Amino acid sequence: MKDKSVTPLFLSLAPLRGFTNALYRNLYSAHFQGIDAAISPFINTLSVKLVNRSHIKDILPENNHGMPVIPQIIGNDPAGFIQLATKFHDLGFDTVNWNLGCPAPMVANKRRGSGLLPHPELIKAFLDEIIPRIPTRLSIKTRIGREKKEEIFNLLPIFNQYPLAELIIHPRTGVQMYTGKVDLVTFEECLPLLKIPVAYNGDILDYDSFIKLKERFKTVSRWLIGRGVLSNPFLPGILRSGEENIPRPVERFKKFHDDLFEAYRTELSGQSHLVDKMKGYWQYFFRSFENGEALFKKIKKVNTLKKYEEIVGKFLAEDAKWRSGLG
Repeated sequence: MKDKSVTPLFLSLAPLRGFTNALYRNLYSAHFQGIDAAISPFINTLSVKLVNRSHIKDILPENNHGMPVIPQIIGNDPAGFIQLATKFHDLGFDTVNWNLGCPAPMVANKRRGSGLLPHPELIKAFLDEIIPRIPTRLSIKTRIGREKKEEIFNLLPIFNQYPLAELIIHPRTGVQMYTGKVDLVTFEECLPLLKIPVAYNGDILDYDSFIKLKERFKTVSRWLIGRGVLSNPFLPGILRSGEENIPRPVERFKKFHDDLFEAYRTELSGQSHLVDKMKGYWQYFFRSFENGEALFKKIKKVNTLKKYEEIVGKFLAEDAKWRSGLG
């Protein structure tokens, strides 16, 4: 049993486009515990007058159960943002999140996501326009800059001017994508400069990495976890309890995998789409198994549904060994 802290934790599921959608969130809640809320993968602002329900299908209340969801919006169009935020309020949401962190060049080059970070004057003008006009609270997910870590220090005084529900900081630059180390020094330097609630996001992959962060950033109680949860769905529960000895981890993971597989079988048209979707998840799943790397090499070569079921079915039923220290 690990030492437990009395500090209350608020653990959020990070948005990973194509992975942490409503289907995944619902099944996660049915099999695991520990997540307080999820931020949805981003939804683009629209220039049309009416919001099409298919555009916001992922966050519709009837499609979500098990964990609260905060819709995330990406864009630099204030009118479109206000339109979406108002629609989400009408659907019952009290908070929306603005994506200032997406590192994808095709997004950033249009001054959306992390592409806005070098332009504090545009961010301020955007917030000046939307804050008085949206009926919801606003949280922001950001990186420390697009190209330079120093960009964040031009933004903090701006963020402090508004009643933000939360500022989530991923301490990488946009051009880093998800490579290289998180910049914990810059994150630490941000904390005393902020007057609003702060959450940390980035490389929380196991209990030990979380405890090191928690001990270093004692004033932080809100944490956003993405890839760590996809790799090890027991992780949020472990972070809460401090107990890494998970009963029957392979058996429980298999039930989750099988439910996820069957749900996507119903959702997707065509066997190749289903195989490709599950291959995507296995780029995370394999990390929880001692012999997962060899399995993933096989999965990457699979091109038929029959072969996928054969390889993964045998592995989870007979060969899987949960990685030591994960449960």
